[in-house]
Amino acid sequence: MTQVTRWDPFENLFKDFRGLVLQPVDFAGSQPDVPVLKIDVKENAEAYTVHADLPGVARDDISVNIEGAVVSIGAEKKRVVENKDGERVLRSERHYGKVSRSFQLGQEIDESRAQARFSDGVLELTLPKKATVAARKLTIQ
Repeated sequence: MTQVTRWDPFENLFKDFRGLVLQPVDFAGSQPDVPVLKIDVKENAEAYTVHADLPGVARDDISVNIEGAVVSIGAEKKRVVENKDGERVLRSERHYGKVSRSFQLGQEIDESRAQARFSDGVLELTLPKKATVAARKLTIQ
């Protein structure tokens, strides 16, 4: 006796690509020579606190700019070449060059009270929020 089955023309096509669709795409991993500035941002009622990883960067090579609610962090890691006689480099994986990142916070920053500390390769920014001006209702005369 012959069995009747339902035929799906796309069944085998999607079965082959199932693994590709479910895997996350890592765009940063596809470009290993591009350094990424990683940050953590925390908020409380008075201020934002930002921690940025900048390993191997000198304190003088870091810049922080604040414009309203936009914060920009830039850094440059300089390459120091020390070749000894008879020595050759087999592999170099450390990143050198400039890296920067900008992000916008939910409220404007009071630049006059902002503070920055750099210790053990971590930049810590304390960014106090600007006092919000309450809306004022005008009376019509």
